[in-house]
Amino acid sequence: MKKTSISLYVFQVFKCLVYILLTANIFFFYQEESLAVKSTFSQGISITDIIQGFAATLDTAAWVMLLFLFELNTSEYLKRLNSLNNAFIAKNFIRIFSYGLICYAFFGYLLKYILLINIEPFFIEDVCSLVDQGYYLIENLDEYPLMTASNCLALSNNPLFVLSGQAILGTKSDWQAIQNLGLVDIINSGTWILIVMIIELEVLFGSKLFTTRLKFLNLKILKTILYLILFSAAAFWGFKGDFLDFWDAFLWLVAFFFIELNLLKIGQPQTN
Repeated sequence: MKKTSISLYVFQVFKCLVYILLTANIFFFYQEESLAVKSTFSQGISITDIIQGFAATLDTAAWVMLLFLFELNTSEYLKRLNSLNNAFIAKNFIRIFSYGLICYAFFGYLLKYILLINIEPFFIEDVCSLVDQGYYLIENLDEYPLMTASNCLALSNNPLFVLSGQAILGTKSDWQAIQNLGLVDIINSGTWILIVMIIELEVLFGSKLFTTRLKFLNLKILKTILYLILFSAAAFWGFKGDFLDFWDAFLWLVAFFFIELNLLKIGQPQTN
């Protein structure tokens, strides 16, 4: 009995640590995207472009709020708090705000991808002659270092493309690589939206959703496929060397594993 209590305590501490790390990622994404918008929006970013420039930051913030909401709705340790009227009002406000921001962020990923595919050929004999003229190179989806005498050599003797209206240069393969990363962002965001829609059904209907075995199996198979897509996206980011995206995706999979454990308890038959 004592060992069980200790194991449960360690599990809860680990869960809290994962949630804290996910919250910290809001700052890390903001830091990364703040540097990127200096290149992709060199003329200055307007209010209407904020979602395009800070899609990951806003998306992560909304998901963190939604994660705590799911924990509140599904955790057996928060049943008393969950039953309070004030909590009910706050939960619905957070739910509406979070889903609105998540859908807005999905639109931001789409706009960012459209921005990234809008490239055109750039012709110059000596690319290094552009050093100190405010040109940037492609390093990653949100990393565009300033062109210097040393890094410009990597573009020499290669057909170049420039982002329309901006001063970011890269080869065709460079642009294709970050366009693929942008596309994975869209797929990942859309997949998560589908998963939380299913979870909302499970939270709303509880054990009633499990009374029809066919419905349960369909949802279980669909969620398994969706989680496999998310795992593939995380593996893709890890393979491409985008550590922050990989780390964030990994933490979210772990976090929703905790939510799924809570949902299993909801789906169990109630005993008197």
